[in-house]
Amino acid sequence: MREWILVCVGMCLAWAAMAQCDGIRYRYRMFDQVEVTQGVFFGANMGSSGSNVELDMDIYRPAGDVELNRPVVILAHGGFFLAGSNDGVDVVPLCEDLARMGYVAASISYRLGIDNVFDLETSLQEAVLRGVHDAKAAVRFFRRSHAEEGNPLGIDPSRIVLGGSSAGAFIALHAAYIDDLSEVPDVIDLTQQGLGGGLEGYSGNSGYGSDVLSIINISGAIGDADWIEAGDVPVVSTHGTADGTVPFGTGPISLLGVNVIDVDGSWPVHIRAEEVGLDHRFVTFEGAGHVPHMSSDYYYDLTRAAVTGFTSRQVCPAYADIEPYYNVDDPPEVGCPGDVNVDGNVTVADMLMMLSEFGCAQSCTSDLNGDGLVTVNDLLGLLGLFGTPCE
Repeated sequence: MREWILVCVGMCLAWAAMAQCDGIRYRYRMFDQVEVTQGVFFGANMGSSGSNVELDMDIYRPAGDVELNRPVVILAHGGFFLAGSNDGVDVVPLCEDLARMGYVAASISYRLGIDNVFDLETSLQEAVLRGVHDAKAAVRFFRRSHAEEGNPLGIDPSRIVLGGSSAGAFIALHAAYIDDLSEVPDVIDLTQQGLGGGLEGYSGNSGYGSDVLSIINISGAIGDADWIEAGDVPVVSTHGTADGTVPFGTGPISLLGVNVIDVDGSWPVHIRAEEVGLDHRFVTFEGAGHVPHMSSDYYYDLTRAAVTGFTSRQVCPAYADIEPYYNVDDPPEVGCPGDVNVDGNVTVADMLMMLSEFGCAQSCTSDLNGDGLVTVNDLLGLLGLFGTPCE
């Protein structure tokens, strides 16, 4: 009996999530106001200087929203692991726009510091691992809040996305694609205070999973693109081809003109994702430098569209793919989604009609998500809308 109850609860949650996927939410801005809760404590750990560092996040939610199981997007700021904060211009506008689309978004802090200027290569790799531990603690924070505090933030713990800009993207990529301790560089002493705890770390909220639905990589890089394997989580990347700080391809990270360590930028990440068949999107900004979305409305709009177009398909599998450059303020006319037989309601009759067309690949009446096919994604979308009257 317990197993059946769990199955039913899981199906109900899945249907509730699908009901949100109306073709507009999570892809277009639909809320005018955003509610921001600043300085939410989510963990602590030993920093590079040997002192304890408290970690906090700013949480962005759509004001007036009634949904209680919303996906979460966690973003980490840039700053070469030396500077940056939750209120950085590289993450705040994105968090605000994600909230306007219906997400719960969070900009997180992580431990900063390069502790040995005479060995920048090792120090930078240690900084990345600290960031990975802190980001995973942030993911676990949301799951702990959902499980132990009655879900006060109104989130769906199965739909958490991790991303970042520049150094924050380094953190997201390494958190997702380093899945074995053997991939941690040998120069890192995992017994050192602040670096222990294996891949999960000791930054807080133990006992909960740190897995994520997908990754957002804005002008980031990874130590070795071969760490990406078939079956890993999807990734969307944006990168300027003339980036002089973090390489577009394979090359050195540069700090004040000093080459620190060779890494694989977004282009090798894209190539590797192609090789292993990973769901991904890569958007290049020809001739643009590092994190161009910070200083240009044009590049910001392109970055936002690339990120939200891809991420919306991860949180709403029924959504069809969309061009990477689309207007987030121009939603389509969705009519009455799920009303296949156009009788004013979404009922068993619509489900039967869809099942009769299951597998259709041409001129399909029941193609709910507009991808040209009638598949399980259309059926899930209809189930999420089941019983909905059309206005």
